[in-house]
Amino acid sequence: MADDRSTAALQRRSLDAVWHPCTQMARAERVPPLPIARGDGPWLFDFDGHRYFDANSSWWVNLFGHADIGINAAIKKQLDTLPHVMLAGCTHEPAIRLAERLSARTGGALGHVFFGSDGASAVEIALKQSFHSWRNLGQSEKREFVCLRNGYHGETIGALAVTDVAIFRDAYDPLLMRAHIVDSPDSRLGNEAAALTALRTLLAERHAHIAAVILEPLVQGAAGMVMHSPDYLRQVRAMTREFGVHLIADEIAVGCGRTGQFFAWQHTQPASADQWPDFILLSKGITAGTLPLSLVLTTDAVYRAFWSEDVTRGFLHSHSYTGNALACAAANAVLDRFDAGQLQHNAEQASQLAEAFAPLAKHARVAHLRQQGMILAFDVEAAPAGFAEAFHLAARRHELLIRPIGRTVYLMPPYLIDAHVARWLAEAVRRTLADLFPESDVA
Repeated sequence: MADDRSTAALQRRSLDAVWHPCTQMARAERVPPLPIARGDGPWLFDFDGHRYFDANSSWWVNLFGHADIGINAAIKKQLDTLPHVMLAGCTHEPAIRLAERLSARTGGALGHVFFGSDGASAVEIALKQSFHSWRNLGQSEKREFVCLRNGYHGETIGALAVTDVAIFRDAYDPLLMRAHIVDSPDSRLGNEAAALTALRTLLAERHAHIAAVILEPLVQGAAGMVMHSPDYLRQVRAMTREFGVHLIADEIAVGCGRTGQFFAWQHTQPASADQWPDFILLSKGITAGTLPLSLVLTTDAVYRAFWSEDVTRGFLHSHSYTGNALACAAANAVLDRFDAGQLQHNAEQASQLAEAFAPLAKHARVAHLRQQGMILAFDVEAAPAGFAEAFHLAARRHELLIRPIGRTVYLMPPYLIDAHVARWLAEAVRRTLADLFPESDVA
């Protein structure tokens, strides 16, 4: 029956009708998707009543847990007044307020905000704004982009061109523009100096043709939570200033408090406007997992490059739901939490995670246990083929919903951790490892 909501029936209906993302649907026949009935705080519940701790925040978006009363109330209030109006020729207070508040968090260095729908669209917008602004300034030859090895910036055609994750990029490679790929810094390898040298060499040679460098500050997410230092970012900023190239900081995954500051870039301690990047991109957590929204923050210099009575010199990009009022209301409610001291709470929770997971470093299969704020990860030594799926399925038996990236197990949980929850998470991860590698278990 069409309204059958048993687990088996929903799995069958989903496989028949829904094309799931990042999923080989032939494989999904053997490992069907998990039907979720509801969410409450950090927990998700299936139709059989089993619960699962959402350790990856439903692809890194769910900052304050599911069905958060405060975020929901802000959306409901906005729903009763103005759900949506087009942002071309009209405006509304939630969008204005959100743009003003985000600009203020950069000290006004990035004073102009363009609204998108999702992370990949934010990347597309920033690439287009960079190129078009240079063209408006008479430098139309600056049309090349630089990205970091193993970096991820989305899966639309423009975003894929600056993404270096083979599984996403290679099938569509014939459609993509050519980007320069330089070595990425990796704290596990101690190669930041070499990575900076490689970037300097490229910029020295091609800066007249390069529009922008794009990177993920502090943590390369899809690469397997690869981490680097704020000093690397400071030096990249200085270098791009020296060679007259834009810098795009993709904070779609690492923004909104994930790293310990609202913007990951704040770890560089920018003392002046020119120490901020030319663009900061936000999405994912900005609406706390409720509604799609992305934002591109940029400088007055970029904004002014489009200032003209000539329509062709304007920034020509839009979508129907640009600046959706409901999404903006949710985002403003998120900022209210940070204004009320969320970062201090995050620091305490990060410390509790670190303490709870520290013993796992002794596990024979665990390597490079690492953490940046509310992002914790480790690599699994000698992981067999199919490890990520096997770990995911085993973890579900321990009430844990978690999706490794290759052989990297990571947690990016909702901001709802206390010492007890942190210990429970560490034990659930240990038990999952014990299921897969019983010979390597540690007490």
